[in-house]
Amino acid sequence: MSIESRYVLDNINVLVLDDNRHMRTLVQSILHALGVKNIREASDAAEAFKELMHFHADVIIVDWHMEPLDGIDFVKLVRTAKDSPNPYVPIIMLSGYTEYRRVVAARDAGVNEFLAKPISAKALYQRFASIIENPRPFIRTKLYFGPDRRRQNLGAPRGIPERRKDEIDRTAGGEDEGLSQDEINALLAD
Repeated sequence: MSIESRYVLDNINVLVLDDNRHMRTLVQSILHALGVKNIREASDAAEAFKELMHFHADVIIVDWHMEPLDGIDFVKLVRTAKDSPNPYVPIIMLSGYTEYRRVVAARDAGVNEFLAKPISAKALYQRFASIIENPRPFIRTKLYFGPDRRRQNLGAPRGIPERRKDEIDRTAGGEDEGLSQDEINALLAD
């Protein structure tokens, strides 16, 4: 695997949370290829939160779709629970669902990065590089705690009307079409 690495990732601790064992194995394989040596895994949010109590994760990689708590609930737990061991830990969310409203929901829950499935070593490395190169200050308000959500004003992707509080629904069926990884990046860009 040939990825030009500007950063050595062998000393970071990564927690991988996904209820699908095969996806956890795939993410771990990619992390190992990137040089990450200290990886812990969890198959559900409660197990992952318990793992964080004694494992100092430098980065958490979490899947969106899980039961009984999904990735969004887990992110909110890490960010806002009184007993959270590290509410400032960078979080990368993985999801095969890339609709605009989902990416915004992940951002608003407090994720640092969002990566569309299927994932690649290059794309995952780019998320790590983004976390290193563009650390975001954390914001605490009555309604939100997490990385600063203010981004460069690039406009809404693909002609979506710009709205802040209204959920966007671009189709009659209630599901909006998925965004490309480039559009997701623009939504989360500096």
